[in-house]
Amino acid sequence: MSFKEQINISKLPRHIAVIMDGNGRWAKEKGKLRVFGHKNGVVAVRETVEAAAELGVENLTLYAFSTENWNRPKLEVSALMELLVSTISKETKTLMKNNVRLNAIGDLKALPRRCYEELQEAMNTTAGNTRLTLTLALSYSSRWEITDAVKKITEEVKAGKLDTQDINEKLFSSYLSTGDLPDPELMIRTSGEHRISNYLLWQLAYAELYFTSTLWPDFRKEDLYEAIVNYQQRERRFGLTSEQVG
Repeated sequence: MSFKEQINISKLPRHIAVIMDGNGRWAKEKGKLRVFGHKNGVVAVRETVEAAAELGVENLTLYAFSTENWNRPKLEVSALMELLVSTISKETKTLMKNNVRLNAIGDLKALPRRCYEELQEAMNTTAGNTRLTLTLALSYSSRWEITDAVKKITEEVKAGKLDTQDINEKLFSSYLSTGDLPDPELMIRTSGEHRISNYLLWQLAYAELYFTSTLWPDFRKEDLYEAIVNYQQRERRFGLTSEQVG
């Protein structure tokens, strides 16, 4: 029986987050530049988005570019930005066809102007789509996001628009860039690394973490199905006992 056949559609995670890791190593294994790996990683993105949409997953968030990635060699960063622009431009029609809404989180103003404008145009074009929300984490880090939320809340308190007694987990979450999204129930990281690398630290508090040795350019629909099957076999207790959950 295939992994897809084992999936219980009634118990799908509403939100899956992915750390797309291993492009560089994949390229190195083939004697190519890292950019070659990034280009081939686009195929994995397409497969993953299609698989999630076909199953009925409501939200998919991909860690595309961290704030730390700006420190990579300029040539690689420049190539990545160009790849991002061309990919968004090419894939917008596909997103429309599949009723997928494009969203983005992170310090987007730090992106090159052309990249930022292309991203905004695609988000505006797909804004009315309802089948799946695809969120790209770009120029993103969770510590940046949390710090930014604290700044916004502080300004509201200083302006008298918010009382400190009103600050709770729900309110704090609303000031994060994912404020309109449910927290991820499943986080997938490819390439065999076992860490979350400054990704959705607040939002992943109760997520199930799934690590696979598959390098991102090789990740396909069946890999996503396997991760979901693994997730559905786990008992999610949220601090309760097994008896209470049962």
